[in-house]
Amino acid sequence: MKRLLIATTALIGVAVTQNAWATDPATATIAVTASVDPACSVTASTLSFLTVPATTIVNANATIKVTCTLGATYEVGLDYGLNFASTQRNLIKTGGATLLPYNLYHDAGYSTPWGNNLEVDTYEGTGNGSAQPLTVYGQIPSQVSVTTGVYTDTVTVSVTY
Repeated sequence: MKRLLIATTALIGVAVTQNAWATDPATATIAVTASVDPACSVTASTLSFLTVPATTIVNANATIKVTCTLGATYEVGLDYGLNFASTQRNLIKTGGATLLPYNLYHDAGYSTPWGNNLEVDTYEGTGNGSAQPLTVYGQIPSQVSVTTGVYTDTVTVSVTY
């Protein structure tokens, strides 16, 4: 019986001592924040008119792929090329100075010109995290006389976000 009493007293002493050591812990919080900046990238295919008959309108198209962060708003503009003159995009004959006019459009009806004036003649979109394809519609108007040869131009695609 004495042993049981001593064992019980010892357990009560440990329990009381543990309660005396236990205190409420001090606490603090950590504020956690993040900011996701918009990001975009762009690729473009070649717009090739192939062979241009002298008296026929020639149409062709290219694809631009814009990849932007989910929810990022963006605008895609096309500059007027390396041979722009008198409000007209032009291809230039390789090794010469002969120009061949052409135009770029947003639509297959060739009625909405595509330029690089923000909120005027650019394409506006919202990123979805995947490549979004955009078609560029090109047109060479009918020519009365065209000098034979190879013609080229380079148009820069700009994505503003």
